[in-house]
Amino acid sequence: MLKGLVTDIDGTLTDRHRRIHTGAIERIRDLCDHDILVVLASGNTSCFMDALSKMIGTQGAFIAENGGVYRTGYTEPLRILGNQTLCREALDAVTEFYRRSGITLDLYSPTYRFADLAFARTVPVDEVREIVKKIPVDVLDTGFAIHIQARGVTKGLAFLNLVSELGLDPSDFLAAGDAENDIELLRYAGIGIAVQNAPPAAAAAATYISEKKFGDGFVEAIDQYMPYFLER
Repeated sequence: MLKGLVTDIDGTLTDRHRRIHTGAIERIRDLCDHDILVVLASGNTSCFMDALSKMIGTQGAFIAENGGVYRTGYTEPLRILGNQTLCREALDAVTEFYRRSGITLDLYSPTYRFADLAFARTVPVDEVREIVKKIPVDVLDTGFAIHIQARGVTKGLAFLNLVSELGLDPSDFLAAGDAENDIELLRYAGIGIAVQNAPPAAAAAATYISEKKFGDGFVEAIDQYMPYFLER
């Protein structure tokens, strides 16, 4: 029996326009109504994740900032795994490099981030990696933003910490994702599902690859595995 779901949001619970898929929300609420723990996992900030958890109707557990921050429930404290001092050092180097070329980075909510730092995908990600190669950080391209994260901090690491804190096992969960930053989630969980729009590396880590893309693929996969959640 599966006891939990951990799922990415953008590209997994949304359509190609980043609009939330109402069918996906219905499936999540159905799982919550059957006392299945739902953990939302994203590169977004913790305040965004808190609001989204309430709007969707989950139990409040989430992974934010690509694993830099997590929380096990609404009344629980934030756990910070990342090192924003390192990220700031790296971001300063990137900012200065592009400033000399007259390019200003469009930062995403730096005031509300505790671990990673993110900016718009207006510069080549491989060039950013080259700029910060001497600093112990990872540069992630999620397809929606470029994130700078302390090396080794991932959604997968936060997932392992979160389930351990709850006294659960990763094998108790089904994981859903669509991007390379979801690969560890798909590998660590008992079942990993990748929606059809996932890149080859993410698809290779999955147990099941949906025939449909985006939120339609999520709905397809949850319907496929719903009996694993409901069996007693």
